[in-house]
Amino acid sequence: MASYTAKDVVELREKTGVGMLDCKKALEESNGDMEKAVQYLREKGIAAAAKKQSRIAAEGAVFSYIHMGGKIGVLLEINCETDFVAKSDDFQALGHDIAMHIAAASPKYVSKDEVDATEIEKEREILKAQALNEGKPEAVAEKMVEGRIKKFYKEVCLLEQEFVKEPSKTISQLVSDATIKIGEKISVRRFIRYQMGEGLEKRKDDFAEEVKKQAGQA
Repeated sequence: MASYTAKDVVELREKTGVGMLDCKKALEESNGDMEKAVQYLREKGIAAAAKKQSRIAAEGAVFSYIHMGGKIGVLLEINCETDFVAKSDDFQALGHDIAMHIAAASPKYVSKDEVDATEIEKEREILKAQALNEGKPEAVAEKMVEGRIKKFYKEVCLLEQEFVKEPSKTISQLVSDATIKIGEKISVRRFIRYQMGEGLEKRKDDFAEEVKKQAGQA
């Protein structure tokens, strides 16, 4: 006797966007446990998404997002493999969400690969000096530096950041999930973020909180 029902299959499909047969397989493999089934699909999907990364994604769209009141503007290019997908609701929603995230989180780079090696080395030196000044032994200081470098990447790299609307996911995971659901390679190519009066002394608003509130009201 099956350890799951047709209703469970539908629920899993709604949660993941994966096909019915794959949902049935996942529930079978996880003995009807919904959380394990979601994890099973995620693990399988990540592997499938990784295979798609070798494909060429030359289509896509440029997205724009203007923060309420015109305080912040974002232009974002996301690529996919076909014009059909570029016009799809799922792709458009992904672009809107990531552009909104950029407005809130203010990343400097798309990925770790874009960070200048000189900047990272300088950051390492500063972090190591801080750790040593805290009285940490050399070996401990080195480990602390690695941990702080990871934190640094999360602060400045879009793909490493936690998605403001769903902090349990990084932007990289958000893109992987979309790749699995849509079935094409998707990549964030570039973005630019403008903030009114940037560089001038003025009151700092918590834009992340504003975006979260706006998303909740949408």
